Amino acid sequence: MKKNITMLLLAVISTTVLNAQWKPQGDKIKTKWAETINPNSVLPEYPRPIMERADWKNLNGLWDYAIRPVGEGEPQQFDGKILVPFAVESSLSGVQKTLGSGNELWYSNSFAIPAKWKNKTILLHFGAVDWKTEVFVNDVKIGTHTGGYTPFSFDVTPFLNSSGNQKLVIKVWDGTDEGFQPRGKQVRRPEGIWYTPVSGIWQTVWLEPVNSKHIAHIKAIPNIDQKRLSVEVATVNSSIGDICEVIMKAGGTTVATGKAACGQTVEIAVSDMKLWSPDAPFLYDLEINLIEKGKTVDKVKSYTAMRKISTKRDENGIVRMQLNNEDCFHYGPLDQGWWPDGLYTAPTDEALLYDIQKTKDFGFNMIRKHVKVEPARWYTHCDRLGILVWQDMPNGDRSPQWQNRNYFNGSERIRTPESEANYRKEWKEIMDYLISNPSVVIWVPFNEAWGQFKTDEIANWTKAYDPSRLVNPASGGNHYHTGDMLDLHNYPGPEMYLYDAERVTVMGEYGGIGLPLDNHLWQTDRNWGYIQFKNSKEVTDEYLKYVEILKKMVHAGFSAAVYTQTTDVEGEVNGLMTYDRKVIKLEEDRLQKANKEVINLLKR
Repeated sequence: MKKNITMLLLAVISTTVLNAQWKPQGDKIKTKWAETINPNSVLPEYPRPIMERADWKNLNGLWDYAIRPVGEGEPQQFDGKILVPFAVESSLSGVQKTLGSGNELWYSNSFAIPAKWKNKTILLHFGAVDWKTEVFVNDVKIGTHTGGYTPFSFDVTPFLNSSGNQKLVIKVWDGTDEGFQPRGKQVRRPEGIWYTPVSGIWQTVWLEPVNSKHIAHIKAIPNIDQKRLSVEVATVNSSIGDICEVIMKAGGTTVATGKAACGQTVEIAVSDMKLWSPDAPFLYDLEINLIEKGKTVDKVKSYTAMRKISTKRDENGIVRMQLNNEDCFHYGPLDQGWWPDGLYTAPTDEALLYDIQKTKDFGFNMIRKHVKVEPARWYTHCDRLGILVWQDMPNGDRSPQWQNRNYFNGSERIRTPESEANYRKEWKEIMDYLISNPSVVIWVPFNEAWGQFKTDEIANWTKAYDPSRLVNPASGGNHYHTGDMLDLHNYPGPEMYLYDAERVTVMGEYGGIGLPLDNHLWQTDRNWGYIQFKNSKEVTDEYLKYVEILKKMVHAGFSAAVYTQTTDVEGEVNGLMTYDRKVIKLEEDRLQKANKEVINLLKR
């Protein structure tokens, strides 16, 4: 009993000390979830549910940090504590300082390898770090990664000490809008539609033990017309004779299996298919085994769905989007995924799920993930809840060459070789990252004309790299006859001022109805919206007015619409919810009814 009491007291003291070392910074609004954060257990959920192993170790928590001029060596003394994985500019980091292109952000931490991991290969994973990351283990530089939106990992095994704590140091440089990298809406001087920079670690850091011979990546692509699932399993250190086995289950019952030599695609026949849709988001469980001489040397859990996204001309000659060979109108909000307390990082997994659940509650069936990429768990939540996802490539480079209504064959930017290489590298990594998530149905390489270049080439490459999805080549941008759709932007109300008889025509952005609410504003002045009203009823009335206009345009040729936007973001007050998620700004019952009416227009 005394031992248990002692352990409990030590735990309380430890928590008290950690809380004393960290607190949210600044006086900006915060979400309710910010109040529940425990530095001992930050985003503790498994970070990669599309490829899950039983054993792992979360490294989130309080690390030492320092900001130093570019080129200086590892600091001898650090500036204080930072709560990983919140960006250094965020309130929840406990720092809330701007990094800037002239500085580098240093992190320091240590970790111990559990005894049961002996003789295992140890992988160090990063969900995402913005932008250039250098990793040091026990004073040895072991790897570098560029890109702010995709996961990466290193095998740290050869650099570990035989016992005791292992020293981990991270150095990050982020040029934001001074560099030539994809960076979304981050700018050094936030205003209007441009937001606070996000630098450094902003997704979970974690360790994973694997065998030397192990599974590295899964690509699962369904084909409902042929009743087949194709699974490519990438492996490390596999040999001739090794086998990859995929077991497909429904409700715990095995429904299909397939085997192939490593390096070959596993083809699985699925005779009695249950299809995935927003109305019925059925997921199959997958078990993937790597087999050497009859013995399983690695095993991961995954999941998949049988669904198809395509286009087809209807009886009126209009090219429509189809889901599972039936016309499907995509309708949902522009979702930028920003948080007043965590910036790019939701305070908790519950918060991450909340926005998606409310989108579903509002009667939508789609989300356009706007110039940002989310943590893997966000996409799994969409898979499970049944949300169609349009995935943008985060914009980068500099200002667009774009004129209103002068869209076709507009003047494209000439990007530097460095900028173009950054774009191509990260776009491929984003596609590889999300290739197995059934909710992701459309790739959007460019938004408007922000850094738009070589549109036809990029769209064709995207389609060739993943022919199982549709490509929206330039949402609201300089338009070229390429990809699967013509995407128009118009504010505030929807308008069909162009139409494509050969491709799908969509309303990629409209709305932006503003409602600033006291005590829920990021800033007390300079709040921005395309139009503004004074109360929920007025905003809802205006929203429904646009819905009636949109309905006529659906019959005339629109096959999707995207309303701006899910939440307020910093100075923008045109969200369906406030930035702190504490107030739903429209009358939810009227909103849901209208949205379902729009979606049902194309149902038979």
